[in-house]
Amino acid sequence: MNDSVNHSALILEEGTPSASPDIRTLPFDGRIAWTGKSLSPHDGMIKVSAACRRELDELVGTLRANPLPTVLLDAADFDLPACKQMMLDAQAELEAGPGFVIIDKLPVHEYGVQASQAVYWILSQLVARPVAQSWDGKMIYDVRDLGKPPGNGVRPDITNAEQNFHTDNSYNLYPPDYVALLCLQPAMEGGVSSIVSFYTVYNEMLKRTPDLLPRLYRPYLFDRQREHAPDDATVISHPLFQTVGQQLLCRLSHRHVVNGYAMAGLVMDDETAEALEALEQTMREPHLCREFFFEPGQIQIVDNRRCGHRRTGFVDYPEPERKRHLVRLWLRNAGRRFYNG
Repeated sequence: MNDSVNHSALILEEGTPSASPDIRTLPFDGRIAWTGKSLSPHDGMIKVSAACRRELDELVGTLRANPLPTVLLDAADFDLPACKQMMLDAQAELEAGPGFVIIDKLPVHEYGVQASQAVYWILSQLVARPVAQSWDGKMIYDVRDLGKPPGNGVRPDITNAEQNFHTDNSYNLYPPDYVALLCLQPAMEGGVSSIVSFYTVYNEMLKRTPDLLPRLYRPYLFDRQREHAPDDATVISHPLFQTVGQQLLCRLSHRHVVNGYAMAGLVMDDETAEALEALEQTMREPHLCREFFFEPGQIQIVDNRRCGHRRTGFVDYPEPERKRHLVRLWLRNAGRRFYNG
């Protein structure tokens, strides 16, 4: 069946697809076009300095003496010169470096969950504005296993299942520019995080399967995960790759694409399926990725347009207080703070 059939009552068409998209034919270079081997252990790593730690200790004291809901805290209300410089350095790594950064690290066991989350919220604002992560307006999102199998309406981040490389909120209108994660508690086993540069993946596909790249610039269908108004379309249509100026911007999730076609009652044609599979297999090549195991207090921020991220499946500790727990923020300066921008 032709996958371009239009089910307007079901599918949200995001703009009019270009008849001749601007498809890049030259490989990317620069720090964003990295492989796991080309990165040094220090690339993207930023240590919390003694000066930052003093500012954060004072900040925590202020917050304990003056309680306020975390989402009402504004970084502009606090004098944090060393921390502001640290997050400017982080922003430079995101924009002109490898497209990811790991802040190492907050003393989460000393601060406690509530204060650590508040500090994380304030620091993240120094990179970009936090925005809603669900249609109902949730701003701070707990990433932990709730014992449900992944599926339509169940995000993989609340399961312990292995994930594919993806970008967050690929299945809606305004994905975040950056995805931030604070580790409060790692898993007992597994839960290894990986990051891949889409620029490197693009270069590899340009060498191996250049004939499939044009298909990635044309629309695919995505399951919207029930994150929309009750009467809204359940599937969205948009390309996986887009060229904007000199940048390649990516929005993808293999599982949500497969579900999107099933929900629309459509079968991918051979080119559509082959291009998706070639992209998936290239991203999963171990030598292209950066792997690390989250430590308590570390903050990871990833460019959600130029890098993909995933994690392996994991096994939790039996004690509830020791179960894997990350706190996620979505950061985006464009549009409004609504989920749909």
